[in-house]
Amino acid sequence: MRRSCFPASSIGVTCAAALALPVALSASAPAAAQAPTGTVAPAPASVSSPVSVSGSTQSLLLAPREAGRSFGPSAVEQGLGRRDVRSFSLVGVVWDDPDAELRGRVQVRTRAKDTAHWSGWQDVETHNHEHAADLDTAERSSGRVRGSTAPLWVGDSDGVEVRVRAEARGRTAAVGAQLLPDGLRLELVDPGSGFPEGVAGPAPGPGPGPGAEPPPGGTPVDAAQDAERLGTLTAESAAASAVNADLAPLGSAEIPALSSEETREQLADLESGAKPYIGPRPRIVTRRGWGADEKLRERDFLYTKRVRAAFVHHTASGNNYRCAQAASVIRSIYRYHVVSSGWRDVGYNFLVDKCGNIYEGRAGGVAKPVMGAHTLGFNTNSMGIAVLGSFTSVEPPDAAVEAIAQLTAWKLGLYRANPNGKTYLTSGGGNLYRKGKKVRLNVISGHRDGFATECPGGRLYGKLGAARSEAARYQGR
Repeated sequence: MRRSCFPASSIGVTCAAALALPVALSASAPAAAQAPTGTVAPAPASVSSPVSVSGSTQSLLLAPREAGRSFGPSAVEQGLGRRDVRSFSLVGVVWDDPDAELRGRVQVRTRAKDTAHWSGWQDVETHNHEHAADLDTAERSSGRVRGSTAPLWVGDSDGVEVRVRAEARGRTAAVGAQLLPDGLRLELVDPGSGFPEGVAGPAPGPGPGPGAEPPPGGTPVDAAQDAERLGTLTAESAAASAVNADLAPLGSAEIPALSSEETREQLADLESGAKPYIGPRPRIVTRRGWGADEKLRERDFLYTKRVRAAFVHHTASGNNYRCAQAASVIRSIYRYHVVSSGWRDVGYNFLVDKCGNIYEGRAGGVAKPVMGAHTLGFNTNSMGIAVLGSFTSVEPPDAAVEAIAQLTAWKLGLYRANPNGKTYLTSGGGNLYRKGKKVRLNVISGHRDGFATECPGGRLYGKLGAARSEAARYQGR
């Protein structure tokens, strides 16, 4: 059975409360342990303390529950009855052992804040241990990561009910009780406003898609982001390093778009007069722009050698958001990945909203080969792009597909990759390819090409051919 997409990294803690403090990653031992899979680069020492960003996570232990009529008389369930809770906007379920599969159905219903209106039951996409950092990496072997479902965006709410039904190969039976993993908890995430008191956000600009809503402005959260973009690249890409050194003014909430000529001019000296195949740099909302609380993630950054391929995902978090809410959705996913699931940072390298706005994901520099945690077995020498939403049965907006083409034309171009071509990646292990196998993949692939999953949803997957052609056109091929 194929499953929908959900990325994972692995460094975190099993107790959400413990992640109120940053988790440090040694810049020496883990780097040695992971070579050549990844290189750990320490964050610059001279950074200011981050400004606190509001937001919180409520973690509620699930309990055995009588089977509901809709589940049938033989169902085995855990859950929570209707209850009042503090304000939240995103939900998910986590459990203790990341290697344990949740074979069942997870459903929630929520009450809109300050109303008596309850939603109907909504399905939460279940995901299991295959969505993780690559095997034999420090992230995956930390012992802190938890199993988790996909997050579901429900909007501003203050009431919740949840039920988890065990299923065995499509049949529900008493033996199904053995299939529910230990330590099931409901996670309720409040993304906060993204604007600490007294800090004004920058004026938003238009997105790349026609008729796109402007993305919400961000907040000056942490001077570390400036240092990240201006820091030393510990990977093999002089071109990316050069472009990375001139991305945005200090304190900016966005990296401005460049024309094709301006983008190529930045590479002129490195190309010895040859015309590089690279698309114009698209506008990118920075982590500062979407209001990332940099205290949550691990301080250091993890790099691979280059970017040979891009894997496209969907977040499976539902489509019930406005583009003006995209920053809140991303802050919620970020908090869910780090605080609830125990990952070192958000799993994707980039995110795209339904209006085609592009957002910086995992920290370390948008032009650098930052090692994400999006495609188990193929996180090395690749990047992950996630479109906010669920696209199994819903068509992705044209603006989002266009943004994928724009982003890949630029980023893959920095590493001399043809978005309409093929490449070889070495599998780190998974359910499609054994560890160590060299696999020929499209330079722009879907998550399902590297792992047995429904991700990025059939409708979005069907658009990847168009994205490849458009990206190649942007590169001048």
